[in-house]
Amino acid sequence: MHNGTLLAAVDLGSNSFRLEIGRYEHGHIQRMEYLKETVRLGNGLDEEFNLTPEAMQRGWDCLARFGERLAGFERAQVRAVATQTLREARNREDFLIRGGEILGYPIDVVSGPEEARLIYQGVARLLPQSDERRLVVDIGGRSTEFILGQQFNPHTVASFRVGSVAWSTRYFANGQFTRQAFMAAEIAAKAVLDEALGTFRPETWDIAYGSSGTAGAVGDILFAAGGPQGLITLEGLEWLHDRLLRAHHADRVRLEGLKEDRRAVIGGGISVLRAVFDLLEIRQMQVAQGALRQGALYDLLDREQPETDLRTTTVKGLMQRFSVDAAQAERVARVASDLFTQAAPQNSERAARKLQWAARLHEIGGIISHSEYHRHGAYILDHTDAAGFAVSELHRLGALVLGQRGKVRKLEAALINDPGFALQLLSLRMAVALCHARRDPDVEGLSLQTLGTRHTVSTRAGWTAAYPQSAYLLREELVAWQKTPWELELRLG
Repeated sequence: MHNGTLLAAVDLGSNSFRLEIGRYEHGHIQRMEYLKETVRLGNGLDEEFNLTPEAMQRGWDCLARFGERLAGFERAQVRAVATQTLREARNREDFLIRGGEILGYPIDVVSGPEEARLIYQGVARLLPQSDERRLVVDIGGRSTEFILGQQFNPHTVASFRVGSVAWSTRYFANGQFTRQAFMAAEIAAKAVLDEALGTFRPETWDIAYGSSGTAGAVGDILFAAGGPQGLITLEGLEWLHDRLLRAHHADRVRLEGLKEDRRAVIGGGISVLRAVFDLLEIRQMQVAQGALRQGALYDLLDREQPETDLRTTTVKGLMQRFSVDAAQAERVARVASDLFTQAAPQNSERAARKLQWAARLHEIGGIISHSEYHRHGAYILDHTDAAGFAVSELHRLGALVLGQRGKVRKLEAALINDPGFALQLLSLRMAVALCHARRDPDVEGLSLQTLGTRHTVSTRAGWTAAYPQSAYLLREELVAWQKTPWELELRLG
């Protein structure tokens, strides 16, 4: 990463969408521009957990404005991250496909634990270096994240489905503030968050930090009322709670420091924050400057090189957890990568890295069943929390693992308009076939070339006679790729 490079992060939150643009200089990212729009996407989930057309349009309109600002940015310079609302929405693909086209960059839906990890990275990067044990709490629109960490390392992460938008809609839908409504909201929040008490108990951290919307809004209000800047105290929180009760209604709240876009969700945010303070016995909380978007920016730096990419470490951890044969995994990864590199267009390094991860994990389901290990492996990857990975990335790895054997047509939808995926899949399937004896195959003179929709596999003279079983398996590939949009030609010597 060169000094002066511009990087951008888009945070598609349940309440607001945010765009942060920073300039990379000597290992740090300096903010250059920050845009925020109140979209209230979380309010747009109907009873069936589908986003309404109106909510989707609000989101798309905002992304169009962000996209105009990002014109000219390379894909590797932008990370767009979506959180709880789009984790929940049943029709999220409708929003994401159109939203990605409008923004000009793909949108990654991240799991709750991955959101927590990115939040911690954003908070830690903007704090002074210290050995203090940190508790970071991020109350978002539809989820709340807890993280324990030191320096840049998050040790424990958790995500809970409780947030300012969801709780405001459920307990303060008409805007009225009553003691009964607050009591019900806080009891419900504690019921969701209660399982955190065993892990995030007071003796496990030294200083509590609050990040993102609710903590920032409360900090601004208390500072405007004469409190210390950037500090939320239990006494200040009780004072704010009392002021809301006196106002009786959100429209009648008159508090210096309360921004208009926060008014509609202040009741839900305060009730969740009070529940957190009470549950974890917090007396005061520092307002953190960093948040999810800063974490996404620094994650772009880490993803640039394989040795700093957290996903590589995560893959190694999954291999150990599921007792993968490491030697075979590396063997298949090496062969698949060599084949892919021969036929892939320039600047396909990121796709090659993802293929290597899929190859290293291709036998992850073997711990469950040998005969159906590819199906079990795909299921595991589709349902695991893997640090550094977006949900869509894990689904892509799962699709490759599923497609490594058996009929190719089961992945026809993914193959139709994605030549990169087709080449990854063919490379993986060939590597698995060539490594069938669980030893290094003889691939000298073996080549893979692509022209249009045709893949051509060639070997040196005498290879077929020397390795009849491998030749047989490659001929089986010829049959497997029939009736797909892709042709396979074998020139076996």
